[in-house]
Amino acid sequence: MIRDLTDTTTTDVSKTLVRLRNDVGAMALGRVLTLVVAINDTDASEAIEVANQASRQHPCRIIVVIAGDRRGRKRLDAQIRLGGDAGASEIVVLRLYGPLANHGPSVVVPLLLPDSPIVAWWPGEAPLDVAKDPIGRMAQRRITDAAEHRNPRHFLKKRAQTYAPGDTDVSWTRLTRWRGLLAAALDQPPFEPVTGGVVAGAPDSPSTELLAAWLVSRLGVPIRRVSTAPGSGISAVRLERKSGPIDLVRPDEQVATLSQPGQPDRRIALPRRGEAECLADELRRLDPDDTYAAALLEGMAQLPPVRLSADQAAKTGAGPDIAAARNLAARLARDEAAAQASAMISAPPAPTESDAEQVHSATARKLAGERTPRETQRAQDGAAEAKKASKS
Repeated sequence: MIRDLTDTTTTDVSKTLVRLRNDVGAMALGRVLTLVVAINDTDASEAIEVANQASRQHPCRIIVVIAGDRRGRKRLDAQIRLGGDAGASEIVVLRLYGPLANHGPSVVVPLLLPDSPIVAWWPGEAPLDVAKDPIGRMAQRRITDAAEHRNPRHFLKKRAQTYAPGDTDVSWTRLTRWRGLLAAALDQPPFEPVTGGVVAGAPDSPSTELLAAWLVSRLGVPIRRVSTAPGSGISAVRLERKSGPIDLVRPDEQVATLSQPGQPDRRIALPRRGEAECLADELRRLDPDDTYAAALLEGMAQLPPVRLSADQAAKTGAGPDIAAARNLAARLARDEAAAQASAMISAPPAPTESDAEQVHSATARKLAGERTPRETQRAQDGAAEAKKASKS
């Protein structure tokens, strides 16, 4: 249900919300927070859809504040969405005109859910100091997106200068899978310290900056950045160790390859995360993100300037070869497809009649912790593959 209110007041909006809730049966009592979205009119529909999808994991009241033309008389236009048009949330869209466009917080406050946290989100360009912004001042969490700014690196530096507990950025949330994979790789033997590293990414990717800054702050070793084509995002990470490097390379923005000494190369699904998924992740926590703060405040200051491209670093052996990783991913995909096809062909046919004695015997072996013939063969194949990889 969508209800439009033209030239209205916040009192009328609140009364309409209560009336529609009684008529439609919207579950306002199940809301866990208020999400305030500050956006311009041209990008409002996309931001509302993203917030709507994220609210399916975190039911909330979404208040969208759109500052319209500041000329002319003061006017407030509102739109209320409930039920199927709002997913698991209540959506209130406020368009402010005239002098009222400069007083967004005074319009928002009467519509906030009582005794619930407030999260502010700027899907587009955000103020440089969101903690002192009128809307950001009322929020426990303040979410920005450095990728939406003309100069993401400059914006991150400004964010570091004005950081306040509760600030975060969607560019940081996009790194969650990268950070998880790298941390998991370091948790496997050999347990050697990292001596250095390289992060390859686009110059317009703030996530590349934050990933390198996170590695510096966590590992305490020099991390260099090398550049790839604009728009390519993060392409590769190399962590140097005494036994050899760990290379996590994503050549096609969908599938990455993980290579490390003593283990077979692996293909890992690593697609770019959607905006709704990232926003839902940020809404899971309302306390300050200390790891993000360390990367922004400590790691960013220790990053050296970008001096090489990814291709130049690969030629000198200082960084992973993205082209070679693309060929490796294609070969691994072919090997996996061939192995699956061979298993389907060579698999024995299912027995037409059950043998109670065989079932009892297999159950006894399983309870005793003994391997089945198939598990034994799989372990032998894995050991042979690991031995072959260590020799190469």
